[in-house]
Amino acid sequence: MDPIKCGNYLKALRKEKGLTQEQLAEMLGVTNRSVSRWETGGSLR
Repeated sequence: MDPIKCGNYLKALRKEKGLTQEQLAEMLGVTNRSVSRWETGGSLR
């Protein structure tokens, strides 16, 4: 799985739902920094 493509897909879905990184992070129980890393392909954990 390409981390950049996965991150772009996650970002597109988040924006489609009108959510900020902080809102998504709260819903998932993670930090907004984690969401940022996912979206940039920095980490998929």
